[in-house]
Amino acid sequence: MAAAVPSGAEPPAGLRILVADDNPADRLILSRLVSRQGHEVLAAENGADAVEQFLRERPQLILLDAMMPVMDGFAAAQLIREAAGEDLVPIIFLTSLTETHALVRCLEAGGDDFLTKPYNPVILQAKIQAFQRMQEMHHTLQQQRDLISRQHERMVHDQELAKRIFDRVAHAGALDAPNVRYLQSAYAMFNGDVLLAAQCPAGGMHVLLADFTGHGLSAAIGAMPLAEVFYAMSARGFALQDILAELNDKLERILPVGVFCCALLAEINPLKHKLEVWNGGLPDAVLLDVDGSVQHWLPSTHLPLGVVPNDRFDVSTLTLPMSAGQRLLCWTDGIIETRNAQGQQFGDQGVAKVLAAGSGQPEQLFDHLLSAIKDFHGRKDDDLSLLQVSMPTDVLPRSPAMRFRSQREMHDWRLEHVFRAQAIRTQNPLPWLLDELLRVPGLRDHAGTLATVLSELFSNALEHGLLALDSSLKSTAEGFNRYYLQRSQRLQQLEEGWIRVMLDHTQEPSGGRLLIEVQDSGQGFVTAKTGTVIADSFRYAGRGLTLVAALTDEMQVLPDGRGVQVRLAWHAP
Repeated sequence: MAAAVPSGAEPPAGLRILVADDNPADRLILSRLVSRQGHEVLAAENGADAVEQFLRERPQLILLDAMMPVMDGFAAAQLIREAAGEDLVPIIFLTSLTETHALVRCLEAGGDDFLTKPYNPVILQAKIQAFQRMQEMHHTLQQQRDLISRQHERMVHDQELAKRIFDRVAHAGALDAPNVRYLQSAYAMFNGDVLLAAQCPAGGMHVLLADFTGHGLSAAIGAMPLAEVFYAMSARGFALQDILAELNDKLERILPVGVFCCALLAEINPLKHKLEVWNGGLPDAVLLDVDGSVQHWLPSTHLPLGVVPNDRFDVSTLTLPMSAGQRLLCWTDGIIETRNAQGQQFGDQGVAKVLAAGSGQPEQLFDHLLSAIKDFHGRKDDDLSLLQVSMPTDVLPRSPAMRFRSQREMHDWRLEHVFRAQAIRTQNPLPWLLDELLRVPGLRDHAGTLATVLSELFSNALEHGLLALDSSLKSTAEGFNRYYLQRSQRLQQLEEGWIRVMLDHTQEPSGGRLLIEVQDSGQGFVTAKTGTVIADSFRYAGRGLTLVAALTDEMQVLPDGRGVQVRLAWHAP
């Protein structure tokens, strides 16, 4: 008698069932019982026959006699189980055995259940229906697993594609420069640590080491806008403070609450032998002397990027002298939070120990630190990043010329701008002035020279003309930083004064001539002969104007001693 089917439910579809029994009578009786329950029946008279039919017909359930000639049910069950692979093919042993150890052997051989002779039709039907439900559930799980696997493969493919794009953006700068060494080891496919380096138009370098909260894609998602702002503003010659303000403003607007970016932003300027650093939330960085000894620790003194709006964000930097051969070494917290088998962190003391032991071996310090972390037997709990930037003996290669959507025709033109105190206090006009010059196609090959000349002339007019700073302060490391602190303080207090910049371009058959004149309303910065072209007479200007004189065809001081005029000829390629 068939079991009742609940009202409104469709009876389950019949299965293909293999009945294997060496007794013809038992095989016939069982086959008819199974057939009456709506299933397709296959019959086998021994274990070898059962295995053969299984391989050929792939039945969905096996009723298998334990004791048979040629091959018993135990051996057949093992072969069938191996052939079934990951498919669920229930095996119900048919046996007249009643001893416990014999029944256990049936299950150990690969059986899922057993049915004792003589057969009870009700129990037989119940067992078949139970295993049919298990098969349906197993099939559903297989489908869901395969779907998840396909979706995972698609997600991995998309992530790999996104990572390639991300790496091209993030590594589009100057990380391959000879004065840069770095290590990045991601905790997941995407790295929450960001490492960027860019050459500046005037020959210096900007570097940014950043660590977003979290790991993987969610942590790396902020790296794209970070890199976009960093590279664009560095290429145009913006100062660190301008870049910091833009980075913070962008991240504060787009990052969700609780997500922020610890960062260290630095400028290495070989022309002025200057290191300028801003550290917001990263571990203490270090400036190493030429012999590898610690010259200065550079602690975090600011909030991370993206935490507070710009009206509460501090962009003040630390400025130090940096000689050729000295090194800036910085790292993310993944370095100090690396743990050994006992759960101990490598810590700040681990880094300090390596630095102390490496004094006198500056070239090996980077490798010694990596070896120490490896020997610590650390396991990664975070992304790891380590960056070393040395001050080069020569000026770094200039950044490539920027691309412009529009350009000036190569004809005669003149621009003159007067920047008053409020504009000077709140804005940096140099990137805008450089943009104007580089719209002339022939001047783009001279971008580095123009950036250096504009920067030095404007800095001299501001620092010595309007702010009346004393360059003799820069003779010591402490005085160097005090000089730039005074610069920042006096600039914020500037209420009057102006700087005039005049750009005059004349077209010639072979190229053109450019006249740059920078004048200020200060007291004048020549105490010797007015109008001399020898830069050494600028007693407080250091090597800046000497460099300007070397880069241009002609340099002279304006008659009132409050300005400088330079001329530069360029030739069409």
